[in-house]
Amino acid sequence: MDTNLTKKVVTRFAPSPTGFVHVGNIRTALYAWAFAKKNNGTFILRIEDTDKAREVEGSIEHVIASLKWVGIEWNEGPDIGGPNAPYKQSERLDSYLKYAKILIDKGLAYSDPYTEEEVEVFRNKADEEKRPFLYRDHRPENPPIWDGKKPLRFKVANVKSYEWDDMVRGHLKAGPEALDDFILIKGDGYPTYNFAHIIDDLEMGVTHIMRGDEFISSTPKFLSLYDALEIKRPELVMLPPIMGSGGKKKLGKRDGAKDFLEYKNEGYLPEAMMNFLAFIGWNPGGDKEIITPAEFINLFDIKQIHISGGQFNEEKLDWINHEHLKLLPIDKQVEYISNYLPENIKKLPNYSSDKLKSITPIVLERIQNGKDLVEMVNNGDITYYFSQPTYLKDLLFFKSSKIPQDNKYEILSSYLTHTVSLLKEVSDSDFNKDNVKDKIWAYTDEVGRGDVLWPMRFALSGLDKSPDPFILAEILGKEETLNRLNNAIKILKI
Repeated sequence: MDTNLTKKVVTRFAPSPTGFVHVGNIRTALYAWAFAKKNNGTFILRIEDTDKAREVEGSIEHVIASLKWVGIEWNEGPDIGGPNAPYKQSERLDSYLKYAKILIDKGLAYSDPYTEEEVEVFRNKADEEKRPFLYRDHRPENPPIWDGKKPLRFKVANVKSYEWDDMVRGHLKAGPEALDDFILIKGDGYPTYNFAHIIDDLEMGVTHIMRGDEFISSTPKFLSLYDALEIKRPELVMLPPIMGSGGKKKLGKRDGAKDFLEYKNEGYLPEAMMNFLAFIGWNPGGDKEIITPAEFINLFDIKQIHISGGQFNEEKLDWINHEHLKLLPIDKQVEYISNYLPENIKKLPNYSSDKLKSITPIVLERIQNGKDLVEMVNNGDITYYFSQPTYLKDLLFFKSSKIPQDNKYEILSSYLTHTVSLLKEVSDSDFNKDNVKDKIWAYTDEVGRGDVLWPMRFALSGLDKSPDPFILAEILGKEETLNRLNNAIKILKI
């Protein structure tokens, strides 16, 4: 806990319900949540749903599902309520009208009388004169009384330079050109982001605002509104961007950015995703890269947030996910694999939960996410554990076989027959990879390892690439191992 804080920490995440949930959105929520958790504060989920033209049905539920999946929980929000309800901006219109009236009474807000065509004329003239277009250059001398049907604009009272401190970027400043008369409430009666979030943060007691660095250019406008309403500024925390492949531009859909819940569907663990996102723009120092959610909360420090953007590297995400998969208890690992196995696999003759558990360590070594597991299934790399493989007999021969071509089937059949006789001598209870290897190793030296081990492994799996025959024998068990080797002998004799 940060002992330098003089009041209870309150942070918030305030997404717009416009459908797509970006990793950058979740990373912002993650940092705000962790900071509140570490300091025994309050984390608020608020929905900024004032842009009705862009709102997508079901988006609020989608945002909630995305946050819950990665392990982010909130103390107040639209689904659970709280002392500052409501938590949808569309249900807080009276609050915005209250503060709009304060600004009107102070002479710091006016009804915008212009049509879109008139504004376009102003813009074109500014372009012709090669100067920036500013609404404050066109303030009406006698604006009409605001009736709620026209946009209400903020009147910048004092056009000046602004300076402020950001907890990540330090001391920042901007000249008077950054200030303009922006819209507070639109003609449809809904507030703009520039107005609504300031009122919401004030009424909800938000102490620290975390958001992307694209808002730096807008900050002077926010500061001028704080001053106009005589509001104490919250602490500002501008987060670095998440960069796409190559690290030269912000991650976007064209760079492979996906809706956040797609990562869930692809088999990434929530704790792995939290671990991965935490390190894009923050690092506690040291070499440790795999951390739990509890460790992240304990380690999180705003001072360790980077200024420069961090790259979204999916290879890194895969590695982190693989490491977190290895940390799961064995029963959870089995459950994870089972969730990606189709029903036709589970209906195979030798399928059982015990057999699935026995192959879990092998499978986990070969996958980094659920996509990899689906690929294993599609390639046949799972099926042979639960049913006897089928194959052409010539595939049983080692590519560098020393067996003479004239009677190769008879010779290879004799090799496998002798292998079976040796394995029969191993008791059922001792039939493990080490004992199987010890039993046939001298024989492989005698006739050639490739000509014994390759056909043995192929007979057990039916594939060119699979675990070594000793591991396969242990997993399959003595009876099934001997059945498959005897079946190979039959195939060679056909």
